[in-house]
Amino acid sequence: MYDVCLIDDDEILLRTLARRLTQQDLKVATLQGPVTEQQLLQITAHCYLIDLRIAEQSGLSLITPLRQAYPACRIIMLTGFASIATAVQAVKLGADDYLTKPVDFSALLQSLSAAPENSNAAQATPDTTLLSPEQLEWEHIQRTLEQFDGNVSHTARALGMHRRTLQRKLLKRRPEKRIEEI
Repeated sequence: MYDVCLIDDDEILLRTLARRLTQQDLKVATLQGPVTEQQLLQITAHCYLIDLRIAEQSGLSLITPLRQAYPACRIIMLTGFASIATAVQAVKLGADDYLTKPVDFSALLQSLSAAPENSNAAQATPDTTLLSPEQLEWEHIQRTLEQFDGNVSHTARALGMHRRTLQRKLLKRRPEKRIEEI
């Protein structure tokens, strides 16, 4: 049995994470590219770290089979395309955590070692920060894009902006600046 199973289509990220986790004395398995349910269930692990977008496959499709086969395992979604909609969907399907790339390695280790009893909830301490206007805009764009199944033209029309403007905004990373709650 493995401690962690990494599932991603990015070979460099897989190698890097596997090496760093192995240095932490964890036994690591990796699956690259789109995976079938059968391939996934052949690897038994305490924790599965799944990319949200694995080439043309959605990592969300792997949560339910994992949860059914290994109810006590920890499932963490990792994505460079974070949005509130996919985070909510991942948790509803049974994911225990949702992390954004680039991920802070100490935050990843903390998530990997979190007790299963504390998972699937926003942990015991609520987030005391508010989203900045830039983050709110980014989240709204992501929700709208999800609503139109990734169609940029329809999303731009719904948001009342030019398609090129939307494309430029989508190329940017999620804003990290937060406003501290008073």
